[in-house]
Amino acid sequence: MRLRLASTLLLAATAAFGSQAAVAAPVKNIVLVHGAFVGGSGWRPVYDILTHDGYKVTLVQEPLTSFSDDVAATKRILDRQNGPAILVGHSYGGAIITEAGNDPHVAGLVYIAAHALDNGETEAINGKKFPNSAHPFVKTPDGFLYINPENFPADFAADLPLKQAQFEAQAQMLTSASVFTANIPDPAWKVKPSWYMVAKSDKIINPDLERMYAKRAHSHTVEIAGASHSVYESHPQDVAKLIEQAALGAQ
Repeated sequence: MRLRLASTLLLAATAAFGSQAAVAAPVKNIVLVHGAFVGGSGWRPVYDILTHDGYKVTLVQEPLTSFSDDVAATKRILDRQNGPAILVGHSYGGAIITEAGNDPHVAGLVYIAAHALDNGETEAINGKKFPNSAHPFVKTPDGFLYINPENFPADFAADLPLKQAQFEAQAQMLTSASVFTANIPDPAWKVKPSWYMVAKSDKIINPDLERMYAKRAHSHTVEIAGASHSVYESHPQDVAKLIEQAALGAQ
């Protein structure tokens, strides 16, 4: 009888240990969402690190034609995931993941110098409360915005090599002005764990606004000294490290 009881307890303990080990396993799917004016290719340094470390990484190429279009593009990628995913957004991509992050595939959110809006807020409203130090965007007659290529290196990518920044300035994806006034009724950061990276020399989003977002969402937060808005390109090791922390912590 005692032998049978001991065997039963051992099996129970083994099962419990196995269950805990399964829970402790990191999320292996990472979905990266770019921001306004740029495409997904800027994520390449982060992609290379994460895939080298064994993660399955998928990039969203949102059209930047409307907020609903960009959220839909992100959800299409989430639907392709074979398990839970960490959803990562840079800049305006933060607004996208704040909406798309309600998807059941999403286990955690990572904001890289990004907007984490609440209901009733917009990027335009918050930008007035926390003014940035960049030049005003240029607007086309049909309602799309871009950064004057002459200002792009200093405003968006001051810590990237000049030739790279100049190329990105000429490769901009024009972005519908309407995306900056989108409202998000049910922000995902209220119900999903989040991580936040503040770029301390950001000229596009005021670093104090980034800190407000991170504090309000109770995000695990890191700050990168000397980092421009292009922190996801200039500090890929730091960005990948934060994403991997999210993958381990979003259980």
